[in-house]
Amino acid sequence: MNKLILAALVSAGLASAVPQAVAQSAGTDGGPQARHSTQSQHGQRAFRSPTDRAEARLAYLKTALKITDAQLPQWNAFADTQRKHARETTERMQAFKSRMAERQKDTQPTAVERLEFRQAMLATASVRLTETLATAKPLYAALSPDQQKIADELLAPSGRGGHHRRAHGHGTA
Repeated sequence: MNKLILAALVSAGLASAVPQAVAQSAGTDGGPQARHSTQSQHGQRAFRSPTDRAEARLAYLKTALKITDAQLPQWNAFADTQRKHARETTERMQAFKSRMAERQKDTQPTAVERLEFRQAMLATASVRLTETLATAKPLYAALSPDQQKIADELLAPSGRGGHHRRAHGHGTA
């Protein structure tokens, strides 16, 4: 059960819930709130930045996949791509916060501005996916069959609900 929860959390929320999942797999049950919260007991975010989240996820994946020395070149290419994406996300977040701070309090973006924002986000996501695939394919090919089974569970979510939907009988077989 813990393995299933961990796979669902990692695939659906990427690394945002890794600390809670690790705590659960160690035998501590924080209840439903602990499993779904990204807040610590002191109200701080579990990770301060996308870079922190990416590093935690990469550390988890490397351990879960049991990357060997022979697989390090492929792993490092994959990890470097993920780190680059995290840095770019941090930069986009900072630029967005700056724009919001400059915007007058009572003004809302127009419908066209919202559509343009969505278009830019989708274009960025497409580029990121292309870059991730370019490094994930050689990594996946270098993995043993057992490692590939783990990668199938952890490297990419299977839709909006990730593996969580399948675990509860809502996904397709």
